[in-house]
Amino acid sequence: MSRIFLTGGSGYVGRNLIRHFIARGDSVIALARSAPAAATVSALGATPHHGDLLQHDLNTAMQGCDILIHAAADTNHGWCTPAQQQTNLDGTRHVFASARHAGIQRAIHLSTESVLLNGEPLVNATENHEFPPKPAGGYSRTKAEAERIALSFANEAMSVVVLRPRFVWGRDDTTALPQLAAAARDGKLAWIDGGGYRTSTTHIANLCEGVDKALQHGRNGQVYFITDGEPVVFRDFISQLLATQGLAAPTKHVPRALLRRIAAVGDVLATLSRGRIKPPISRQEYATMAVEVTLDISKARTELHYAPVMSASAGLDELRAA
Repeated sequence: MSRIFLTGGSGYVGRNLIRHFIARGDSVIALARSAPAAATVSALGATPHHGDLLQHDLNTAMQGCDILIHAAADTNHGWCTPAQQQTNLDGTRHVFASARHAGIQRAIHLSTESVLLNGEPLVNATENHEFPPKPAGGYSRTKAEAERIALSFANEAMSVVVLRPRFVWGRDDTTALPQLAAAARDGKLAWIDGGGYRTSTTHIANLCEGVDKALQHGRNGQVYFITDGEPVVFRDFISQLLATQGLAAPTKHVPRALLRRIAAVGDVLATLSRGRIKPPISRQEYATMAVEVTLDISKARTELHYAPVMSASAGLDELRAA
């Protein structure tokens, strides 16, 4: 049985990681910033530790743990705030320094494919794909730097592995699906150039399986993509997700070129106003949802022995049942 220290335990991904490892018989200590977060963690069977990523004696809370899973992040896709930089950069550095001091032997850093996004299509990308000179936005930039920080702590005493999922979805979703459903209900959802481009996706059960396999087989200092396997057509997948909530797919369309110009101008205004002006869409949001983003998971299949445990059809059935 392993003893795991988890950041981001009350979030969507964190909650499911707690369920996964508790069911496996491990014990989990999860960092909780508030009383409601601590209650959520406790209800799932984990032990909450009240504090934040920058708590000065965080290493004390990690004593006796042999695994760190760093899932906490500021995922804001708008203007890059000082808070986002502090969480994603200073927070990551402090968490990994604390883990090293506490003698933790294995660490997983949950990243994102967004580290590679710049607004252009990303087609069948492998882990060798270089970071773009001009990232799509603050989220891409800070998460890329967070990867570098996490990997800088990899040594013989502590193995560090980075996982990059794309478009996490499924049971208990409190992020993507609720936002899509709200936009559909309000008539604010439209297909970009028809929505016929492809995307990779990652069901939450497959992400948990990827973390498990990475802990067992991940090579120190390596990065792995984790997805559902074969890409899907963006419009088809979003339409199926909305149908699980009893919602019809939108019929409106918007030209990609127009949306790209709006995002570019909006980012300039947001920067000049230091975030006071909020554009209809940011470059970060455009890069995430408006072009093809597909990932090759051959490395995870070969080195981690990873294979998706939840098919898209089964995941959709699960959402319909819920």
